[in-house]
Amino acid sequence: MNQTSTEALARKLVAWSTLACALAVVVIMLGAWTRLVHAGLGCPDWPGCYGFLTVPQGETNIAIANARFPGTPVDVAKGWPEMIHRYAAGTLGLIVFGLAIAAIRHRRERLPLRLPLFIAGFIVLQGAFGMWTVTLKLWPQVVALHLLGGFTTLSLLLLLTLRLRKSAGIQNLAAGRVAASLTKLRPWLYGGLFLVVLQIALGAWTAANYAAVACTDLPTCQGQWWPDGMDFQHGFDIAQQVGPNYLGGQLTDDGRIAIHVTHRMGAMIVLLYLGLLLARLWRHRGSSGLNRSIMLVACVLALQFSLGLANVWLHIPLGIAVAHNAMGAGLLLSMINLIWRHFQLPHSNTAMASPTTTITREVTA
Repeated sequence: MNQTSTEALARKLVAWSTLACALAVVVIMLGAWTRLVHAGLGCPDWPGCYGFLTVPQGETNIAIANARFPGTPVDVAKGWPEMIHRYAAGTLGLIVFGLAIAAIRHRRERLPLRLPLFIAGFIVLQGAFGMWTVTLKLWPQVVALHLLGGFTTLSLLLLLTLRLRKSAGIQNLAAGRVAASLTKLRPWLYGGLFLVVLQIALGAWTAANYAAVACTDLPTCQGQWWPDGMDFQHGFDIAQQVGPNYLGGQLTDDGRIAIHVTHRMGAMIVLLYLGLLLARLWRHRGSSGLNRSIMLVACVLALQFSLGLANVWLHIPLGIAVAHNAMGAGLLLSMINLIWRHFQLPHSNTAMASPTTTITREVTA
């Protein structure tokens, strides 16, 4: 296959991987919706619902379902959010497996191979965590890992899309050399990405333990800047027991307040760190071609912070809470995109003279 044919194939795969990214965002939002309407156990089995392929309806099917699971009577209103989430996740899995098969079939071309195969394997693991979320009755450790797995899947799909775009010749990068001072900011970009991931993990733990409503005032919590009696040991106890299920949570108020306050402090740290980093990057906007990527991170960061404030002020309205999850994914994606584009920048002569820099570019290419 010649270069033109390879680029044409890559463009087709770009379309499919972009669709997978969009669907992954939808799956994350549906997961948030399911959790927020307390439908995580809307179907007590997996992958079906009370032994059916869809939510049982009608007197006969509901009677059969209740006989199969007498401890969890059918609630149609909670069954549908759970099943819609599963249908969307299953569709995403099919697209990912299709991308992996295409990568295997065209493995002789200069297209990504190991990454789509890894994503396919990770999707299987993510499906297992989805099953354990139900079978282990919303155990917060599993729920939090399942949420993080969704963000990880989305991040990997974005990386695949960016690599396929490069193979397809879809580039929009700066010409000429870029100042070495800009390339030296790369470790700080990694630091920003780490903080975003850590904050998402805190958000997942907050959601899994139903701690979002632990503080209903701003900027204080329970009328205090540092609430009395916060129990961090209990709030972050990863060995906590669950029984008979974790729907609604089982932590004490002091434990949930500790989680909530930690998440708030994390948000402030991320806002301050990324704000300063983006300001430094913006100084080089004329020569780097990173204008749009920097502005994208800044806009998503501001919107995400605003949604977090609105969640507290308005007492977790469903639409804003789902949007807050979506913007968490958006912040992660925008940071990955910024780092990717930073890696693709042409280097200054000083930077190119560094063996470490050269090796790094070869690995990420």
